[in-house]
Amino acid sequence: MATHTVLIVEDDAAIADSLAYHLGRAGYRTLQAADGGTGLRLFRRERPDIIILDLMLPQMDGWRFTEEVRSDDPDVPVIMCSARTSEHDRVHGLEIGADDYVTKPFSMKEMVARVSAHLRRRDNELSRGDDGAIESDGLLIDPGQVQAFVGGKSVGLTPREFEVLLVLAKAAGKPLARNKLYREAWGYEMMAGDRSVDVFVRKVRQKLKVAIPGTEFVVTHYGVGYRFDPTPEGTTD
Repeated sequence: MATHTVLIVEDDAAIADSLAYHLGRAGYRTLQAADGGTGLRLFRRERPDIIILDLMLPQMDGWRFTEEVRSDDPDVPVIMCSARTSEHDRVHGLEIGADDYVTKPFSMKEMVARVSAHLRRRDNELSRGDDGAIESDGLLIDPGQVQAFVGGKSVGLTPREFEVLLVLAKAAGKPLARNKLYREAWGYEMMAGDRSVDVFVRKVRQKLKVAIPGTEFVVTHYGVGYRFDPTPEGTTD
């Protein structure tokens, strides 16, 4: 199987070199950029399989970099890593298109595990067949195309948004705790304080509301997490 390529956009040379060393030992090809502008040019030329991205970068910060990448490729996984630990920064990073947000300092072993989990899940998405589609209240959730459809038209979910919806739909109305939903959709354990599930559920709800107004597909199950339970809007508990 071809080696996956990891683009590391990080201006701290010690961190970048350590990431490259540990990822190289795990069998990955790595590219490095010390500023956002160089990173974006490398991304467009090399088309890496995943990006590890610092936020505070010369020339172009990580926020702008992510927006540029997402306008070009909605699918490539982006792992933000930053010393900024506020909830606002975490949520904003996920809202603009990051798949993951890791605070510094972080374990190199943990980062390699996260990279592997993202790539394994993406490979599984690309190799899925057409079986296992779920239809409910006018919504078709198609694992084969990694997308949801209404009347034959794509809802426009990103791969991570689709995974969150699929995990919930497969539970067939049973409530899923946030940590279980995270484990199933991301492929590893949720860290304390991580708001990824809430952010991605909100993004899924927004897109489904546009596609099928009047029906809420993902319902908050208070004290537990979320469940897939198509319900007329305004009647959820």
